[in-house]
Amino acid sequence: MQYSMASRDVSGCHGIVDCCVSSRWKAQTGPRPCPPGAWSDRRQGPVGWMAEASADPERRERGGHQQPVVILLGWGGCTDKNLSKYSAIYFNRGCIVIRYTAPWQMAFFAEPFGIPSLRSPAKKLLELLFDYEIEKKPLLFHVFSNAGVMLYRYVIDLIHTHRQFSHLRVVGTIFDSAPGNSNLVGAVRALSTILESERPMLRFFLLLTFALAAVLVRLLLTPVTAIFHVNYYEALMKQSSRWPELYLYSKADRIIRACDIEHMVVARLEQQVLVRAVDFSASAHVSHLRDYPTYYTSLCLSFLYNCVHM
Repeated sequence: MQYSMASRDVSGCHGIVDCCVSSRWKAQTGPRPCPPGAWSDRRQGPVGWMAEASADPERRERGGHQQPVVILLGWGGCTDKNLSKYSAIYFNRGCIVIRYTAPWQMAFFAEPFGIPSLRSPAKKLLELLFDYEIEKKPLLFHVFSNAGVMLYRYVIDLIHTHRQFSHLRVVGTIFDSAPGNSNLVGAVRALSTILESERPMLRFFLLLTFALAAVLVRLLLTPVTAIFHVNYYEALMKQSSRWPELYLYSKADRIIRACDIEHMVVARLEQQVLVRAVDFSASAHVSHLRDYPTYYTSLCLSFLYNCVHM
């Protein structure tokens, strides 16, 4: 079976997709380069996505249908370099890894107004599974912060409502520093971090615009948008999926409140979902891997193994 590496516009707006394909499922620790002799194709498309795959047919066939596919959904402002550190956790164990970071503008300036701009990249992301002919393999989502959750919300909706995706075998989801409910202070902090490299005046203007827009939506437009658009947090709380979930969070997180995650955990447990939550206590937002690399990696791989083999 050959993996087609044809260019695809996945994000529609400056997103990054990186598909790393390896066929050997084995226990190996530490980072490793691409195996000697393996062919890889890396392409930079007009919207900033990249693809990489091992083209050794024998290695691919040994993986079979049990070779997991892991989709990483990055946080707002996340770079491919940031996300590749998480990709290595799974790629080094022989998983197929797809990583994608949605444009932060969609998360901060479209979703709050009830504009479902992330539905299109969510659909294109799932279509990649069929393009690479890996749609029958066990699928795990690893979702970061609210930007990742906003995209994940549409991915799940498509899986439940779209005939093409209804047979995908999702085995579990890992949430890192998410989900958080409406939190203006945390959102402003997150946007401020994303805009650190911008000129001070532009940064101030964008932060002020976002804050005013968020207040306007909350005070005036929420009753209107609620008619045709459900908040991502409420949508996740009411979703019908029943595969296991792992929540990795910290009470030291200044962007996503720990109580929001704990509230979601309770709600999912009440729906008879298998849930595990781990509070890292001292690590900052999306910094659990950096501060606790061994423990974090162990949690992710153990969860993946249990989900695939349960």
